[in-house]
Amino acid sequence: MTDAEALPPASILVVDDEESALRSARRTLRTHGFEHVLTCDDPREVSSTLEKHRVSLLLLDLLMPHLSGEEVLGEVARSHPDLPVIVVTAEQDVRTAVRCMKQGAVDYLLKPVTSEQLAETVERALEQSALRWENARLREQFFGERLEHAECFEGILTRDPGMLRMFGYLEAISRGTQPVLITGETGTGKELVARALHAVSAREGNFVAVNVAGLDDTMFSDTLFGHTTGAFTGATGPRKGMIEQAGGGTLFLDEIGDLAEASQVKLLRLLQEGEYYALGADAPGRLRARVLTATHRDPKEFRQDLYYRLRAYHVRVPPLRERKGDLPLLVDHFLEQAAADLDKAKPTLPPELFVYLASYDFPGNVRELRSMVFDAVAHHGQGVLSLAPFLELMGFSPDGDPERPDEAPGDLRFPYPMPRLRQLEQAAVAVALERVQGNQSAAARMLGVSRPTIARHMERLRGEDGVDADPD
Repeated sequence: MTDAEALPPASILVVDDEESALRSARRTLRTHGFEHVLTCDDPREVSSTLEKHRVSLLLLDLLMPHLSGEEVLGEVARSHPDLPVIVVTAEQDVRTAVRCMKQGAVDYLLKPVTSEQLAETVERALEQSALRWENARLREQFFGERLEHAECFEGILTRDPGMLRMFGYLEAISRGTQPVLITGETGTGKELVARALHAVSAREGNFVAVNVAGLDDTMFSDTLFGHTTGAFTGATGPRKGMIEQAGGGTLFLDEIGDLAEASQVKLLRLLQEGEYYALGADAPGRLRARVLTATHRDPKEFRQDLYYRLRAYHVRVPPLRERKGDLPLLVDHFLEQAAADLDKAKPTLPPELFVYLASYDFPGNVRELRSMVFDAVAHHGQGVLSLAPFLELMGFSPDGDPERPDEAPGDLRFPYPMPRLRQLEQAAVAVALERVQGNQSAAARMLGVSRPTIARHMERLRGEDGVDADPD
């Protein structure tokens, strides 16, 4: 794969009404290796420029005649929602910065901007843009050929081949009526998978989710089947059960492995006979919804007759440790969510973060990663996002251990033997190459080294049985 095939062209459009500012930005960007730089001194011409040229990044001044930068930003957000915009201005109003971020700006720089600051910000924005472009290309590649309704899976961020194959299987079984058993560890997103299956099935009815963990048999019956007036003390009126609320749609029973034995019998009868009795009712109701169930337990612990009823189709959602190539996508997504939720600017990620994340097994899976990101953003003040919240949650120690004097304070230690420096370097190179689909130039930019350095490093790591071929 060539560089041109792996990444979109890094064309940058700089918009400023001052010619001197345009010349300075163009000179700075070209000095730092960004060759494709376009300039525009009239904000009214931005739309036509974007129609004529393929632009990967927009550098936008706010204070301009005829049309303000905020107006341009709003127009670009509507017509080119995937185009990253960096606002560059002398206006130091925090409210203006917040408004721009909410309109879609990826960063906000205050003049005067140093050449290093401008180059770093542009580099980071282009990497994020390339990552989104790559994911869109992969979705088009996999979905366009194999899926008829790719839009139904947009709520699940992935570029993992196994996940994409799972989407194909979900679409293949979507028109069926038999139950589907969804298994996977806690935090893998089993309900998201169930919702996607409901969406792609286009069933005429609601998606109704019930977490059955902790429900005793009476509550289980009342929740699913409903009750009539006077069915028990306190039943002053009728209540529709979840089955009736789902109608001809989908009934999703989560944590089915925690269901009591008596309730398992009732569920089995429901699936076998297709009918149920609301509490206090004389006439049965009909099950029209498709039943999906999910568990993080071994499903073979169920009653065997119920197990085989539930798993007419079986979907296994892989844990995050089996799809670590999705880490950059997920972290970027959760970073945007956390920043918006806390009304903060989206922070800059420390480059070594993915080295640590790649070495961690994530027992809590995607849910744990989301919690990590939100916690880190909550602690964030300004500048680069701190590694400390991530390291603490992953079991690293930022302080020295007084019982181990050979380790100085400030060491970052694994809760198991610390890997060699070369192993960390290998992990960093591997993660970088995976993020950019093997493009060495892009990986070099990401790690802040030259392309020959990446090539030499890869050669050193090809030593037999993992032994470094370079004696140094």
